[in-house]
Amino acid sequence: MKRIAVLVSGGGTNLQALIDYEKSHQDCPYVIALVISDRKDVYALTRASSEGIPVQVLSPYSVMGKENAVLASRDEKRLCVSNKVLEVCKNFKIEALVQAGYLTVLSGNILKEYENKIINLHPALLPKFGGVGMWGHHVHEAVLQSGEKESGCTIHFVTSECDAGKILLQKKVPVLKDDTPSSLYERIAPEEHEAIIEGTCLLCEKYL
Repeated sequence: MKRIAVLVSGGGTNLQALIDYEKSHQDCPYVIALVISDRKDVYALTRASSEGIPVQVLSPYSVMGKENAVLASRDEKRLCVSNKVLEVCKNFKIEALVQAGYLTVLSGNILKEYENKIINLHPALLPKFGGVGMWGHHVHEAVLQSGEKESGCTIHFVTSECDAGKILLQKKVPVLKDDTPSSLYERIAPEEHEAIIEGTCLLCEKYL
């Protein structure tokens, strides 16, 4: 089994899908050895801790100190957090990283050290509706405003260009006439859970 770190920023429903799959499948190709969050008060950390999975909170404040973080640029904060994520992952002997609703854009050496070993779940059908600012309900609002007939989610490799890495798989759902961002999300969410499992298994079995 490959040792993976799951990176989160919120409630952790996709993390839970990965946990449940690992627990219920003896042939699961991964073991969740670490959960990293860029926010300290998120339920994903509770999910991990309740399963005995080590957790680390690596935010700009925790990594740089509040005073330095306030003065730092966005790129400086991203790089500092990314370098700390790399350090921690090396210490935990992590072989691959899975971004499951993780909002920090990784940069710097971690992208070289873990080239083709970091995947991200994006809540739309890339290459449409990707890039900086396209996360959560912002994505679903953009999809509805554009008049798209379908949406879904994408698992892709993480590279230096946001949401532009090689696509590993996609799941599609229809966009209905009376959809709201919330109703569209509710239709996509179950597909995200399947996609994150399939993508993580594919990563571990084919690319590591």
